[in-house]
Amino acid sequence: MSRAALLVLADGRFPAGGHAHSGGAEAAVRAGHITDAASLEEFCRGRLHTSGAVAASLAAAASLGVDPGELDLAADARTPSPALRVAARRLGRQLMRAARSTWPHPELDALARRFPKGAHQPVVLGLTARAAGLGPMDAAYCSAYEGVSGPATAVVRLLSLDPFDATGVLARLAADLDRVAREAVETGRAAVTDGVDVLPARSAPLLETGAEAHAAWAVRLFAS
Repeated sequence: MSRAALLVLADGRFPAGGHAHSGGAEAAVRAGHITDAASLEEFCRGRLHTSGAVAASLAAAASLGVDPGELDLAADARTPSPALRVAARRLGRQLMRAARSTWPHPELDALARRFPKGAHQPVVLGLTARAAGLGPMDAAYCSAYEGVSGPATAVVRLLSLDPFDATGVLARLAADLDRVAREAVETGRAAVTDGVDVLPARSAPLLETGAEAHAAWAVRLFAS
C-alpha cells in the first residue's frame, strides 16, 4: 500500500473533473443558505453526514471487491434527484479516464465496458483506490474529503470567501471526517457478506431539490 498514491488520488489537481462541480454549494449560495464561513461549515457538515457518508460507504465497499454493478444500483436508489445521478455518472466517467491512465487495471477496464456512459463516481473511486493498491479506509477518506472540499473551494469563487477561512472550515471538520470514514469502512465490510442493502441511505432533501433547480438555470458557474 502506498500513501503516495493516496496523495495523488486526493489531490485537487488530479484530472477527475471535480473542479467543475460545486457539490450543491452554488444552489445553496443563491438560496441564501451559505453566506459566510460559518454557514459553509454547517453546509459541509450536513453534506458529510448525509450524502457524503453514503458515498464514502460505496467507495469503501467497491475497494473491498463488492460487485460494482450492485453498488451502482445501490447508488441510484440512494440518489432521488435525476440531476445528481447525471452528475455522479459524469464524474464517474471522467474519473475512470484519469484512473485508467494513471493506474491501469483489468477491473477498471471491465467497469468501463460495463458502464460506457459512466458508473456512479463513488463506485469508480473505490475501484480506483483498489487499482492503486489502496485500502477501504483510504477510499473512504478520499470520498469523504472530496464531499466537503469541493463545496469549500467553490464558495471561495462564488462568494470571494477568504481561502484561509475556507481551509479553516475543512480543518474543523477533521473529527467528523474521521468518524464518517470509520463508519464507511465498517458498513463496507458488512456489505461484503450481507449485501449492499446494509449500506447507509441517508437523505439530504435540500441537496436534491437544489440540484434540480440548479440544473434548470440558464446561467451557472458550476455543472452541479
